[in-house]
Amino acid sequence: MKINLIPTKKLAVLSAAFCAAMLAFSPNAKALTFGDGNDLGQVLFGIPSGDADRTQYVNTLISLAPGTTGFPADGQTYNRSLANPGPGFPNYPTAVFSHNGTGTSVDLGNGTLYSYLFAKYDGPNAGSEVWYVGGISGVITIPGFGLAGQHYGLSGWTLFGPGVPGVPDGGTTVMLLGTALGALGMARRFLMS
Repeated sequence: MKINLIPTKKLAVLSAAFCAAMLAFSPNAKALTFGDGNDLGQVLFGIPSGDADRTQYVNTLISLAPGTTGFPADGQTYNRSLANPGPGFPNYPTAVFSHNGTGTSVDLGNGTLYSYLFAKYDGPNAGSEVWYVGGISGVITIPGFGLAGQHYGLSGWTLFGPGVPGVPDGGTTVMLLGTALGALGMARRFLMS
């Protein structure tokens, strides 16, 4: 019985093409903007802006009904947008601090790690924007300047759980699969010679 084996070079090219196709057709790329369907609202001015403060701001904002403005005792003004993404009001899970970052690219992992993204714009001059990001995976972009109609730069962002970090996203999984297939092809070549 004759076994037709795929030549090693063709197997490597086929594996690389498969991995590239999987990455190219990944539906995870997304950009969040002011007023989009994931925009939960604004916190004006979001100062002070420590981790505990940001957590309080997000939890206060998600407790407001869509389309309302709140003035709690913490001195902030909360403008809740009309958007009601994810589980919807009043079913939003409590925000649990995860980590801070800078820049307009944010890695959300596999889509189950984070629920909220808090973005702070230019210290005392602007304010903060909050988006619901549950179910969104991969690397997303957020506006570098805002809030809407303003020209203040992004100071930094914070992601909030719930979730357990450490699960690779789809792109990482495809890369690992491609590497494993390539290694198997090389091992087969050495065993056959």
